[in-house]
Amino acid sequence: MNPSKKVVLSAVQPTNSAHIGNYLGAIKNWIPYLELYDCLFFAVDLHSITVNQDPTELRENTYRSIATYMACGIDPAKATLFVQSQVPAHAELAWVLTCNSSMGELSRMTQYKDKSQRHGTHIPTGLFTYPVLMAADILLYGTHLVPVGEDQKQHLELARDLAERMNHRYPKDSAGVESPLFQIPEPMIAKVGARVMSLQDPALKMSKSDPSPGACVFLNDSDKEIEKKFKRAVTDSGTEVPAENPSPGIQNLIQIQASFLEEPFEKVHSRYIGKQYGYLKVDTASVAVEKIRPIRTEIDKILNDRDYLTKVIRKGQETAAARAEKVRNEVYKRIGFIGQ
Repeated sequence: MNPSKKVVLSAVQPTNSAHIGNYLGAIKNWIPYLELYDCLFFAVDLHSITVNQDPTELRENTYRSIATYMACGIDPAKATLFVQSQVPAHAELAWVLTCNSSMGELSRMTQYKDKSQRHGTHIPTGLFTYPVLMAADILLYGTHLVPVGEDQKQHLELARDLAERMNHRYPKDSAGVESPLFQIPEPMIAKVGARVMSLQDPALKMSKSDPSPGACVFLNDSDKEIEKKFKRAVTDSGTEVPAENPSPGIQNLIQIQASFLEEPFEKVHSRYIGKQYGYLKVDTASVAVEKIRPIRTEIDKILNDRDYLTKVIRKGQETAAARAEKVRNEVYKRIGFIGQ
């Protein structure tokens, strides 16, 4: 922890393997932060059980999540890498924040509305309170900046609202001195690659849970699987890439290639104007294969050295827990608990 640096925090759910949307929209963009900020990146396994998970798969995917961070370039010597459930303060603060939130504000969460429709009348309570746990994740570490996609901005707004509410309700520390209980977090949204869409329905964000075959490209996909998925990507009824207003499917392929190559969207687009869609699909697949292959290889290498991976996770747990417990203890004192 470096008190002179602002705190950046983000996480990915350990459900299935990470996909290129996780990599291009999140993990890849974290790497420059390592030198500039005090970084915490973790696997949110508590969030993942809002839907039923196979215990063995969840455990293995949690290990894979931390290995993926490292394989993508997140150096554990420069960032705190940990697993959410190993730091009890996340669940403890979430309960306190739940008691300071309202049914109304949680029911307005767009993701809750969307996901709850899939469950009919049997809607898991965790799906409803998920944003409060996310707020606890953020507020526990004095987070200044949260890299988020557009779809998560509403959840971050809730975290900000809860922080301000708690700061107002409990303005004084145990010594009677006025000081903010929580840092108010701000969003960080990447301009390139912030939102990778499904290859089969470009109106939807790429998702691990997408039931459509070929919709999602995972970081552990083989070269042939990656090529196959891009070649079958949905574009539109035309045949050539237009100079203006390309379809969402075409835009998605260009965006993916631009993000992998770290080039402007317009530059990549200009290379395909007037060309048939097949050229764009083949080239984007080729770029993806070359970028994903070394990551896939490194993930497997780290997973095969379980002792090393466990040491990284244990060290991250110790660091994160020490920081989180200080904040939790202060919260407990201010709301009237006897505390630790």
